[in-house]
Amino acid sequence: MAISIILIIIGMALVLWGADRLTDGAVAIAQRMNVPEIIIGLTIVAMGTSMPEFCVSFAGALKGTTDLAVGNVLGSNIFNAMLIVGVAAMVAPMSILKSTVKKDIPFAVFASLILFQLCLNNRITRIEAFVLLIMFAVFMIYTVMGAKNGMPTASEEAKKNKSKGLSKDVFYVVAGLAALIVGSNIFVDNATEIARLLGVSEAVIGLTIVAAGTSLPELATSIVAARKGQSAIAIGNVIGSNVFNILFIIGLTGVITPMQIVGLTNIDFAVMLGSMLLLWLMSFTKYTLSRWEGAVLAVLYVVYVGWLIYNV
Repeated sequence: MAISIILIIIGMALVLWGADRLTDGAVAIAQRMNVPEIIIGLTIVAMGTSMPEFCVSFAGALKGTTDLAVGNVLGSNIFNAMLIVGVAAMVAPMSILKSTVKKDIPFAVFASLILFQLCLNNRITRIEAFVLLIMFAVFMIYTVMGAKNGMPTASEEAKKNKSKGLSKDVFYVVAGLAALIVGSNIFVDNATEIARLLGVSEAVIGLTIVAAGTSLPELATSIVAARKGQSAIAIGNVIGSNVFNILFIIGLTGVITPMQIVGLTNIDFAVMLGSMLLLWLMSFTKYTLSRWEGAVLAVLYVVYVGWLIYNV
């Protein structure tokens, strides 16, 4: 167990280092390309930090354990909307763009509702999964087109200089993502091993430790971004990751093999949907998530995890 604890610390260090590099690189690229930070958060950062969830779910589909894919996504999305946003808001109150409140968060709520509805009969067919992939493509096209329409016109000087140092920024993004993925995998593997040694059940491990572990990149990235005052990346990362998790990961996994939902209850799906709805409602208060609102979200997550452990 001592070795596992040491490896957990190493994994956390890699995640924190990776989050710092990823945030710096993504912000620099956004500034060079005149792309709004929220778009970078919704796309590149969100998909990059969701790679651990994708790896776990994709491997689960190939091994025939499709319930792991859904459980991982479900737990990760709850972790994202409650704990990540909550902790990030407690670190620094987060300003939220009106477009995010009116368009991006509602889309994430809609995706959560669709997943809830699909899983009521405890299965997802290939056709249903393909529809999720189409919805993901629509979301990405809509996001990118919106970014183009809202981009300011770059000055001639900016056009000449935007490529200077770009390779360094790209390296930061790639190195940051690599550190996030490797570090989170080390954390998940060893935290799971310790949990099993302590007698924690597989169901609780899946919804909590594995889900939280694969969401470490989102947690680290959002906290670092919030601390640096880049709240658009912090909130965009969470929203984009939740949409990516549901529409792309579940969609692709379901296309590979029809999915049977085992070990998850309607309460778990309701918590996922409710967490996004609560985040949406809180965002309307002066388009800012205050520290006390962040604390409420974090406490609700702790209550949910406590409920899981109590009922297993």
